[in-house]
Amino acid sequence: MDPNVLHNISYGMYIVSSLKGEKLNGQIVNCVIQVTSEPTTVAISINKKNLTHEYIMESSRFAVSILEEETPLSFIGKFGFKTGRTEDKFKDVKFKKLSSGCPVVLDNTLCYFEVKVINKFDCGTHTLFLGEMTQSEMLKAGKVLTYDYYHQVKRGTTPANAPTFIRGEARVKAAPDTPK
Repeated sequence: MDPNVLHNISYGMYIVSSLKGEKLNGQIVNCVIQVTSEPTTVAISINKKNLTHEYIMESSRFAVSILEEETPLSFIGKFGFKTGRTEDKFKDVKFKKLSSGCPVVLDNTLCYFEVKVINKFDCGTHTLFLGEMTQSEMLKAGKVLTYDYYHQVKRGTTPANAPTFIRGEARVKAAPDTPK
């Protein structure tokens, strides 16, 4: 069995953020899906070891900031490869708190939405949070950063806590464009 086939499932790149009291945290995720349109329901997958998981469990809220294609790797690294247990990820980042207190990242973001958790499912290493969208806003037009673009063009890597992490993975490089 070749688990690399799973890299052909289409993903986006997002920052999922939440709060615990006055504390804020966020992380990069690629597993966000719309489940229904009425009511507007979405699901996310978060590793149980991550601080964001703890905050979502406490507040029953999360926000999703949809990143633009031009997002720098250093910005992705801040939210994807550092821990909020030792670093304030929102330091030097433009963000705002919504009426619930949940933060949304504004830097490198095309749009965002906030969700109130209505159910959660234990998936072993991860929890699948299901929630109803409570607030959203378009900030600007642009191209959404996809997981494929992140890997193929930006040459980004996958952290060990990501649901798409494959130990010892041998990434297949994209074939160069054929001349026309």
